Amino acid sequence: MVKLYKTRPLQMWQKAKELRLNYFKEVQAAKEQGKTLVLVDSGSFIELPAGLGNYACLEGHPYGATVGMDLDFARECAEATEARGYARDLCVYTRNFWGSMFLNRYFFGGEFPKPDFTIKRSLCDTESKWLQVCCEHFNIPSFYIDFPLFPDRRTGKEDIDYLANQMNDCIEWMEKITGKKYDDEKLIHAARNEFRTTSLWAEICALNKAIPAPLDQKTIYTLYFPTVVSRYQDDTVHFFEELLAEVKDRVADNIAALATERCRLWDDGIPPWYFLRLYRYLERYGTVVLGSIYTYTLHGAWEDQADGSWGPAKIPEQRGMPMKNRDDALRALALWYLEKPIYQGMCLPGPKNEQLLRIIREWHIDGMMMHLNRGCEGLAMGQMEHRLALLKAHIPVTVYEGNSADKREFDESQVIDRLDAFMESMGMKKLDS
Repeated sequence: MVKLYKTRPLQMWQKAKELRLNYFKEVQAAKEQGKTLVLVDSGSFIELPAGLGNYACLEGHPYGATVGMDLDFARECAEATEARGYARDLCVYTRNFWGSMFLNRYFFGGEFPKPDFTIKRSLCDTESKWLQVCCEHFNIPSFYIDFPLFPDRRTGKEDIDYLANQMNDCIEWMEKITGKKYDDEKLIHAARNEFRTTSLWAEICALNKAIPAPLDQKTIYTLYFPTVVSRYQDDTVHFFEELLAEVKDRVADNIAALATERCRLWDDGIPPWYFLRLYRYLERYGTVVLGSIYTYTLHGAWEDQADGSWGPAKIPEQRGMPMKNRDDALRALALWYLEKPIYQGMCLPGPKNEQLLRIIREWHIDGMMMHLNRGCEGLAMGQMEHRLALLKAHIPVTVYEGNSADKREFDESQVIDRLDAFMESMGMKKLDS
């Protein structure tokens, strides 16, 4: 007999889907509603335009991923980009975004929205060129922020100053190109929402240490979306406050994401968005995928807790950094971004190896699956070293090849065969066979 846990639908699920759709509609209607439309990447400082007043951010990553879920449109976008001489091994989000832009077709209908300007964080070489091409296409101005990467969490005063000073320069630049007076109080409010949202998300993900797990990776992909696109907004903070309360209740009541949970896997990298049913396929083995560094830390704020575990970071004001003026807010934002764990793994394999081993221990993980994603070189860097580190620690690992948003580079049957072989190697059998 297989043990069955209680399970029930997530009450906040529909609200999460509404927030996602509303975001894309907000971008689409921004100009009609008199909003400033800013083009950014998913890691850029989306709080900075807050002082201009009413604005919306068109973020490249979530849009490229959304296009990737529509196989026909994604193929058209990729071909439109490649027809202009861009390589097929380029970042797939870039290809999807550019293709949609070149075709002048917005995924949600109508023409592609024209931004007023761009703000870009120079973290990834491809992304820097991404927004450069957009600026040339739309003939709009851009501002680049140089983001320092460190293989550890060392963050000194000079690092904070370096980043904060650039953000201040960006604010002055935005005032100049828009002719609008910047309101520092609106920036401070947006920054507080950023801190609150990302700390709440880490607290929610930490609750997945429970057995049974209250959430699964496929659900998490929808839940974490507001942390990417609207973490500076009041509605987003309220959403995650309610979600945290619900997930706490699920843990207290032993409510499982998967009623038949008997194996827990950790994920790595960006998934094939057009084949998310791979997570449901694994459920046939009683296997739940708990999450990934991508979903937990892209916009989740973490720090060591008093008991030595990994948990939500204290917001800057709780750490002795009051926000009374623009400089305070910018320095707090600089520290917050510099300490994100996901960036450490983009320098050297060692820091991410340590993160993975810690997660496997604290989240009670039985094994690991890795998507060797040809659509993102940054997050795929070091994966073979991570695999070796886990195998050395006697953690089962499987890998599969593909592309997160280009179905032309994905063999569904081969991936299923690999997952079957992996599950069988761990002594797992399908519950429905």
